Amino acid sequence: MSDTAPSPRSATPRTVLISGASIAGPALAYWLHRYGFAVTVVERAPELRTGGYKVDIRGAAIEVAERMGILEDIQRAGTDMQTGAYVNDDGKRIATLPADIFGARVGRDDEIMRGDLARILHERTRADVEYLFGDSITSLTSTTSTTLVTSVTSVTSTTSTTERADGHHEVDGVPDFDGVPDFDGAGGIDGVDVTFEHAAPRRFDLVVGADGLHSTVRRLAFGPEEQFVRHLGAYISAFSMPNELGLDREELYHALPGRLICAYSSAGDPAAKGLLAFRSPRLSYDHRDPQPQLTLLAAAFEGVGVEGSPGGGWGQVPRMLEAAREADDFYFDGMQLVEMDRWSHGRVVLLGDAAHCPSPASGQGTGMALVGAYVLAGELAAAGRAPEEAFGRYEKEMRGYAAANHALARKFARDMTADTRRQIRFRHLMMRILPHMPWKNLIAKKIAEDVQRAAHAITLKDYPVPNRAARPAPAAARPTYAA
Repeated sequence: MSDTAPSPRSATPRTVLISGASIAGPALAYWLHRYGFAVTVVERAPELRTGGYKVDIRGAAIEVAERMGILEDIQRAGTDMQTGAYVNDDGKRIATLPADIFGARVGRDDEIMRGDLARILHERTRADVEYLFGDSITSLTSTTSTTLVTSVTSVTSTTSTTERADGHHEVDGVPDFDGVPDFDGAGGIDGVDVTFEHAAPRRFDLVVGADGLHSTVRRLAFGPEEQFVRHLGAYISAFSMPNELGLDREELYHALPGRLICAYSSAGDPAAKGLLAFRSPRLSYDHRDPQPQLTLLAAAFEGVGVEGSPGGGWGQVPRMLEAAREADDFYFDGMQLVEMDRWSHGRVVLLGDAAHCPSPASGQGTGMALVGAYVLAGELAAAGRAPEEAFGRYEKEMRGYAAANHALARKFARDMTADTRRQIRFRHLMMRILPHMPWKNLIAKKIAEDVQRAAHAITLKDYPVPNRAARPAPAAARPTYAA
């Protein structure tokens, strides 16, 4: 990083509201606090969500994690997956490879459960950042007479800003000096008035939507998600399940035409995880109501693995569907991209999946969230007075990276589910003979090539050294799980 630190900050820190306490939001909160911003994170869930599937940290995201000081925590909490195998209808392993080949991981690349990474980030920020759990944004309004987005009422700014002879500004008579950027209200916008479902209305200098694929902030500031979400022709579900297979850091896959089944266990977790994916055109359902989602999932796998069923399939599937109905961490959503012409509107900006979701097919969403948080915070800290300029530079830095990972997602979304049993048999054959090929390392490298290219499709800038040290966090041990 640069050796030039920001100037002393204003006595009144700039205020930022972040919607979403998964990965992107807390990661941004970490950096913004270090740069001297006053940060609030609002999260719809009543408490930190610690469920979810395993996620990869690779490429540029490894470098960001190292700069944050959390790389060792990630390594300690890693899944430590050892092998991956395809199984037949009887559950017999018919092709086995090292897990790193399945995950296209090389070098320092790592893998961690999403919930464990969320815990690490929350632990690093909870003492310095205000968290509002069990709440959500209901409207956003500019603090000038021009309404930024649809809301109940327009709010006219009551803030007076004057320029002093020394070039600095006074906001309601209070000098505002450089350090944390002086936000001048370019375009006539001084900030954003926010209303919540439960908390009292408040005013913030900036609002960040880090609230995922179905972002509330994006809907309020940019319009319905149908304008921006592109369906990749498949759906995916993930959930916890009893480890009846006795898996130990192993992932098992079973393929059927248009469908993929996976069960795995990670280090230290007595439970297993199930993953079911199926090809389908866009479906209509409430993304916040698990019951219709479970119905759609059951319909997609009806008869699979049932004894006597003409379609055959792994006999574990009926038990997986039952586990999905009982799981308290059930997840279901489409393989979808978010594509937008711009990621900011006035003082509102989008981050992570809300801005550029690459879908689970890419395996890059978590890494992109970490990288985007680093870039957005760094540009805001370096911007001086105009956040809109910071937003523009943030987009310029991230656009190519997002495009590379979108291309990866389009490719893998199709590859995840084979069209015919013949294609599946050919894939199994290639996996069986790969370990015996003299050029196996070259083939493994080729398998990982597209993923690695996308993971490294950004060169991280060195931003000014933060003007305060991050609060030290205790060394994170490997997470413990209830039996």
